[in-house]
Amino acid sequence: METMPTTMKEFRLTERRNPASRNFDRMNSLQMIRLMNREDRKVADAVAREIPAIARAVDEIVKRLRGGGRMIYVGAGSSGRLAMLDAAECPPTFGVSRAKVQALIAGGRRAITDAVEGAEDSVKNAVRDLRRAKLSRKDVVVGVAASATTPYVLGAIRFAKTTGAMTIGVAANRAGDLRKLAEIFIAPEAGPEVLTGSTRLKAGTAQKMVLNMLSTAAMVQLGHAYENLMIDAVLTNKKLEGRAVRILQDASGASVSSAEHALRASGHSMRLGLVMLKRGVNAKDAKKLLRKADGNLRLALGETNGYRGKG
Repeated sequence: METMPTTMKEFRLTERRNPASRNFDRMNSLQMIRLMNREDRKVADAVAREIPAIARAVDEIVKRLRGGGRMIYVGAGSSGRLAMLDAAECPPTFGVSRAKVQALIAGGRRAITDAVEGAEDSVKNAVRDLRRAKLSRKDVVVGVAASATTPYVLGAIRFAKTTGAMTIGVAANRAGDLRKLAEIFIAPEAGPEVLTGSTRLKAGTAQKMVLNMLSTAAMVQLGHAYENLMIDAVLTNKKLEGRAVRILQDASGASVSSAEHALRASGHSMRLGLVMLKRGVNAKDAKKLLRKADGNLRLALGETNGYRGKG
């Protein structure tokens, strides 16, 4: 039986040694990869156990964003980089402004590619960064810290609470102050890493899955998708323009030529093009229908039965 850890560092599940990988350096490639694959299978189950908390977090995020607020991720090291990635993907995927979903990483932008010594230990910098972002009670702050003990993240959550902002914690350990501080705490525990303490592995994968869920479910509820199609995606290259034509075809049942025409006539707005195709109107009238519906695509299409989204 495993003995009780004696230091706070060892209390963190992600810092313990994994018995299955004690001879990791003696394994051949096939053995290593099979072991890593077995361990990775635990991640989805760990995330599944947190589904109720994740759903509550999504509801709060939607509420804040609908009220004019923002979602601001804060993190350090690998957790911060995952947060930066999720925030960076929201504008091109959902057509929202970069201000709507932001990420702050301990050590600033240099920390995205380089380790910045001592950055994660600075509570003062966390407060400074959120003040620069003009945090308000309308916003939601999501603290991402595998250990649940990162000072930069804890400092950010403490400061966020003083402003009235909603606070959510995403970690890979249930033992840590983030659980006590955040109003909603999400901690998929997938067990010790194959490489002891390397939280870019299972812990990082679990955090990435949670962030995917938070941003995707929130944006879809806000109306930035039609069915399961990225109706507001930003079209920045030929590949994406081709995808946009296929989206309009799938969503409307129109021919390739009709979808291409609608996309051109709409100024490359899939949202507008879909209204044109499904309502049989020109771009000018489609704009009127969307304005009358306050941007609500389902309402503009006359498809509001069972629809929850607003955008």
